[in-house]
Amino acid sequence: MNPFTRYLRHLFRPGSQVPVVTWIIAALCVLVWLLQLLPWTGWITGRLEYWPMCTAYDPWQMLTSSFLHSPSNLWHILFNLYTLMVFGPLIEMWLGRGRFITLYLMSAFAGSVAVLWLAPNLSQIGGPAPVLGASGAIFGLLAATVVIQRGLGANPGQLVVMIVLNLAIGFFVSGIAWQAHVGGLIVGAAVAWIYSRNRGPRRRARAIWLTTAVGAALVVLTIAGATTRMHPEIGAALGIC
Repeated sequence: MNPFTRYLRHLFRPGSQVPVVTWIIAALCVLVWLLQLLPWTGWITGRLEYWPMCTAYDPWQMLTSSFLHSPSNLWHILFNLYTLMVFGPLIEMWLGRGRFITLYLMSAFAGSVAVLWLAPNLSQIGGPAPVLGASGAIFGLLAATVVIQRGLGANPGQLVVMIVLNLAIGFFVSGIAWQAHVGGLIVGAAVAWIYSRNRGPRRRARAIWLTTAVGAALVVLTIAGATTRMHPEIGAALGIC
């Protein structure tokens, strides 16, 4: 066995404390961001960012948008990646890789669902408003950290203050999808609570069922929002779907 193969087996072996999933998510975000900067791959942003009007046609954008960041704003990706690398390894170690990636993706999905329901309609803003960024998933990780720390008996007061301040910024600074922050925060806390209260082999099935119920609720909200609120035919007529 060559050294590289041996190293990979070490990384992915059961019980390893290496935050592989966090590294992979960060690497994907950086790779996609670099592709967004290239002139011949500029279509990536337009096709993978989340257009609420196109939910019925391109539902995958609700997740792919969480791996995109603003090509013109370096601080956007730097802040999200910094937060991911600080809190991601801790949560991945506490929950395990499978639960961590479930928490991350469900928080990202919830952020898009919140945008679908809470963002202004096309008629109210004069045009479609695409959303991109990992902020929904990041706020999910922050909420999960608070829940887990509380479960361990720690005092997450400073982290709560940081979350409140960053959440408040979204309401006063234009160009920030505060709706995604709220959605990710709520679902991240809910999923972390499910996992923290259902640890061990005997409660594994209960955790799976409860997490599945949260996911099913998000799907139902997506279908309802796509069919009754955002009028997808308008997005198709505009050529954005």
